Amino acid sequence: MKSVRLKLLFALLMSGVFLVGCSGEAEKIAEKPAPVHIEDGDECHVCGMAITRFPGPKGEVITEKEQAVHKFCSTKDMFAWVLQPENVNRKHTLYVHDMSQEEWDNPNDTALIDAREAFYVAGSGREGAMGPTLASFATESAAHDFMMEYGGEVVTYDAITLDHLNTGMPMGGMHEDMSGEQHGEMHSGMQHGHEH
Repeated sequence: MKSVRLKLLFALLMSGVFLVGCSGEAEKIAEKPAPVHIEDGDECHVCGMAITRFPGPKGEVITEKEQAVHKFCSTKDMFAWVLQPENVNRKHTLYVHDMSQEEWDNPNDTALIDAREAFYVAGSGREGAMGPTLASFATESAAHDFMMEYGGEVVTYDAITLDHLNTGMPMGGMHEDMSGEQHGEMHSGMQHGHEH
């Protein structure tokens, strides 16, 4: 009986060592990749525009499995891609500019932050590559200061919806039928075509 207990204890200890070894490996695999510099000539993954020619915060996604890098001319375009049904639940690594440390007219990648931890101002008076955009900040206080100066509302990553992407869009009134009703779906699908 004693030898059975010893064997069981040994087996448990060995499985514990195995689990510790595995969890160490899992941590290595789970390390998030570093942001990739946005270069002149890089094009937006959503609309194909040259990213560096335009003002406002940019975004990038490093895909979960393939580690492919997708760069975006605006945070709005990044969220338009991230919020698609095939992407919304994936654990992609996401980066955006911290606009409290970057110049609005020419952000230069010195302060790319984890997009999931950032605070955003939706519906402000500042425009990015695609018109109104989501201004991104590392701290809630910086987002609040920006909101006080330029308007809009402060939202967290998890609270952003497709409605936030359409807030303040200049084309909001362009897709109306004879009865005056807006075609929201048409608008969100056509905005890139009209602005490019």
